[in-house]
Amino acid sequence: MSYIKSRHAPRSPESPPPVRNSGYSQHGASRSKPAFLSWFAESRSAHEDITENQELLRERSRDLYAGGGPLGRGAVDRLALNAVGSGLRLNVRIDPELLGMTDDEGRKWTARVESEFDYWASSKSASYDGQLSFYEMQALAFRSVLLDGECLLRLRDTPYHSRNIYTLCLELIESERLTTGEAHSMLSKIPADGVECDENGRPIAYWVANRNPNSTRAGLPPLEWNRYEIYTGFPERRVMFLLMDSERIGQKRGVPFLAPVIEQLKQLGRYTDAELMAAVISGMYAVFFQHEPRPEGAIGEEEYASEEGLGDFPGLEGISQKEMYGMIMDLPEGVKPVGISPSRPNTSFDAFVSSLLRQIGGCLGIPSELLTLNFTASYSASRGALLEAWKLFRYWRSWFSENFCQCVYEDWLTEAVMKGRVSAPGYMDDDYIRSLYTWAEWTGPSQGQLNPVQEVNAAILKAQHGLSTWQRETSELTGGDFDLNMKQKKREESLMTEGTNVQDKG
Repeated sequence: MSYIKSRHAPRSPESPPPVRNSGYSQHGASRSKPAFLSWFAESRSAHEDITENQELLRERSRDLYAGGGPLGRGAVDRLALNAVGSGLRLNVRIDPELLGMTDDEGRKWTARVESEFDYWASSKSASYDGQLSFYEMQALAFRSVLLDGECLLRLRDTPYHSRNIYTLCLELIESERLTTGEAHSMLSKIPADGVECDENGRPIAYWVANRNPNSTRAGLPPLEWNRYEIYTGFPERRVMFLLMDSERIGQKRGVPFLAPVIEQLKQLGRYTDAELMAAVISGMYAVFFQHEPRPEGAIGEEEYASEEGLGDFPGLEGISQKEMYGMIMDLPEGVKPVGISPSRPNTSFDAFVSSLLRQIGGCLGIPSELLTLNFTASYSASRGALLEAWKLFRYWRSWFSENFCQCVYEDWLTEAVMKGRVSAPGYMDDDYIRSLYTWAEWTGPSQGQLNPVQEVNAAILKAQHGLSTWQRETSELTGGDFDLNMKQKKREESLMTEGTNVQDKG
């Protein structure tokens, strides 16, 4: 007796289970659909997927920034200019009540610290080589993070005998100097990625080359590697920071910002160059010469045009092809001009490039309008694009201020307290008290307004109803400081009142 087995019919223990697709195996994990037959994706550890490919990613990212693509530099600079700009500024935000201060004492302490910090940050001695201020180093460090995926920061004591009050200075170290590959084979005790970790995977030291290993300049010192511990002294002071935005658990080295779109940017650059060259060539060759069959003994073709000029044509002696744009000349007998209709510029070029830019912008988080600085859409569309872009800018500003600016500020404040430049009772005795003293915000370039009247009114309403603060709204709208604005406004109103009284007396 035969029968058809139901899909729910029980199987005998001896029969193998039927092969069926279930869950994702019918969709994204399918091994039988034609669309996936040539898709071979394999993921390994963060070290194998990222660190072993970092050098090539870094070199290609730098090439795109240097001009290897039309938008590589624009994408990096657009993010750097909006997130950091000319440098993030310190706004101390202590809670006077928690520190046992009155509000007036809190304002005076805040003004003192901000003034002292700006004195150090504005000086060129803030950098180890004495060439950059703290604000200028911010832009350099952030751009290095975007291009290379990482930047190494080392806190040092100034090597110069100067009148500067503070000894803290900063040294930025390029990604190449964190040893990889060849350096590991040359000196086996160096970790392959230059990051030394303890048994728990916690970084404890960085191995740094004394110069760029890829440099070929003459007269360079021999290549050596030094071990720099991340924490030194007692109590511990952190002096080494590897600035990178992690995307994988266990990741030790960074990924360039342009890494996901390197291929698209490079191909777009090649396509643009090809179209530009085709347009130039089409503009150069508007007329071709068609020769009639020559009788035996006629002038040879090589005599019509030479490398130096256009041959022995009457009136064309010594004239190069570069001088022929728009010229009309008599032609010798037997030569007939044939005009051509150039197919450049390509009418579909702009539409294709715009479509590709939207994909690149969507991947990077920067709208295509901002990538190309071409705002031709409606007010609502442009505002929506800017709002989305500023989510990315604020994320990077928050990340950079926490991982770079705040770390430097806390170390500077420790030196200021130890030297008696700033009074902070309990700062050196209690970690919690120290954290209260170091509360701060970092403000940078403002977003700008498409409709200033509406946006200023919205800011006023938010501040009046406690949804925001006057200081935050001032910094976001103009990048200014509310306290300084009010002091300046008070002085200006006093001067205006004095001027009015003088006019009345006159």
